[in-house]
Formats: sequence, structure tokens, C-alpha cells
Amino acid sequence: MIDVALGLDVGGTKTLGLLVARDGRVLGEAHRATPHVHCEGSGAATAQVLAALTRELCSTQDIDPQKIAIGIGLPGLMRSDGRLAFAPNLRSESGADIGTELGSQLMNASIFSDNDANCAALCEHEWGAARGLDDFVMVTLGTGIGGGIFADGRLVRGRSGFAGEIGHMVVQARGAPCLCGGFGCWERYVSGGGLQRLTREAAVEGRLPTLVAQRGGATLVRGEDVTEAARENLAEAVALVREIGWWLALGMANLAAILDCGHFVVGGGLSAASDLVLPAARDYLDDLVEGSVARPVITLTPSMFGPRSGAMGAALVAMERAK
Repeated sequence: MIDVALGLDVGGTKTLGLLVARDGRVLGEAHRATPHVHCEGSGAATAQVLAALTRELCSTQDIDPQKIAIGIGLPGLMRSDGRLAFAPNLRSESGADIGTELGSQLMNASIFSDNDANCAALCEHEWGAARGLDDFVMVTLGTGIGGGIFADGRLVRGRSGFAGEIGHMVVQARGAPCLCGGFGCWERYVSGGGLQRLTREAAVEGRLPTLVAQRGGATLVRGEDVTEAARENLAEAVALVREIGWWLALGMANLAAILDCGHFVVGGGLSAASDLVLPAARDYLDDLVEGSVARPVITLTPSMFGPRSGAMGAALVAMERAK
């Protein structure tokens, strides 16, 4: 049995690396900005960042980077052969086989790739908020929205391995344009990118007058300003946070109607604001889901490991596949 593995979570903005023990303890952590190279597609630039993270973390524990099992969580459509087929929030690497590229750079054959939200779901099921649950949906709120679906105790992968792309479920017909090429996708209303978009629109429309005055202009107000002000009970910020909670509840209501899932675990970078957004989503969910009075209570739970879930799950993937 493998005692320690390395998990690498490649996000649209930053990449997180964790050394993880078999019992879920994190032994080391490092971050890098995720590179975006125009029309590259080879995976070389991302692999260079991952190689640097691997060497840095392995040096802290005197581990040979050529021998450690490595899992990579990647955003988007992951093929079963490890190639990233399509990634709206990492378009420069669509089509790349980043695992193979990293293996070449490190001379390491024990590298395994999976979808980042699937990794997060596996982590929470093994060690975290979904432990003991056979049926749940993992919702990761980062640059976009990722999803991992557990049914009957197993991760649902779908015909091509692409299941769980819940961020591209359309919640607003002909709505906001999305990086995937569509319009009105859920992640344009609930995610780090969605929060920033709604914040900009609200500021320009005059719905955030206090924050606009504080920041010195409508275009200077950030999503973080809204969440910080909401914690201080600024009414205009609380109203926007509740709007985001409504959009979160709408997507979950759709998923509950389709999947009959009773549990949602919410993680990713934006989960740091889950204490603000989840109560609002709970308030709206019963009114939005079909037949709520006939259903068992649907639970909304923050992930136990927040933005670490993806990297921890990637390490778990490496542990399981390198046996």
C-alpha cells in the first residue's frame, strides 16, 4: 500500500500541490499560478509548473520525484486515456496529455490524471463531508463550476468519462456568454468568475453605491469586496450574496429533479464564502425544487477540506491506481 502520494490540482487561476498521507493528512503544500499559453495545447507549460511543484514538495520530505505516485486533477472533459479533451477555463491546454508530458519531464511513470471535481468528490467521500454517503453531488466553485456525482456508492463517469460537467448546465436561456462557447451556463452565475461578473454588473447599475465609493469606481469593485462587506452586514452586499445563493439553489434544484440526489457538498475556492452563500441557497431551494414537500430533506454541506479537496483527491487517485 502506498503511504504518501502527491496531488496536483490545476485550476483556471492557480495550481495547488499537496503531499498527502494515506490517512488524509497533508504533509506539504505549495502553490503556483496556472500558465495560460496562447494556442499551445501540448501541455508543456503546465507540466513545467507541475514539475517545479513536485520537486519543491518532494525536497521537503526527502522523496525522489521520479518514484512518488502523482495524481493530477484537471478542469474540463477528461478522456479515459488521460488526455484533456476540452477545458473552457484552460483553453490553451485543450487536447493536451499533461500527465505524459509531466512524466517525461520527471522521468516518472506513476502519474495519473482525472477531472478535478471528480477528485474533490473522491476526497470528500473518503475523508470528508461525504464520508458514509452513497449518493451525493460534489459542487466545486472555483474559476468555474465543476461537479462530481456519486450514485450507489460509486463515482458516475458516463459514456465518455465526461459526466459531471454541471457548470455548463444552462440556467438562463440566451444568458451571459460562457467560455465554453454557450450562453447562460450555471458557472456564469455561481463561481469565482460568476461572482466577479455579477459584482461588475451590480456596480455599473448602481446597486453597490457604498462599495463603488470606497473603491473609487464601479470597475474597481471586486467579488472579494462583496463577500467581505456582506460579513459586515452591508445591505447592498448581502443582497448580492443572496442573489448568488438563489442561482446556486436553482442549479441544485435542477440536479435534484434529474438525479433525485439528497445531498450536495460544496467546495472549491469560493467555498470560503459558503457561510454566506449556503444559508441563502437553503432558503430558496425548497421553493425551487419540484415536489419539495414530497421529498426527504435535501442537505447542503460545505466541504471539509475547501479548496484542498481537489489536490487531496488527486493524491487519492494516485494511491489507488498505482497499487
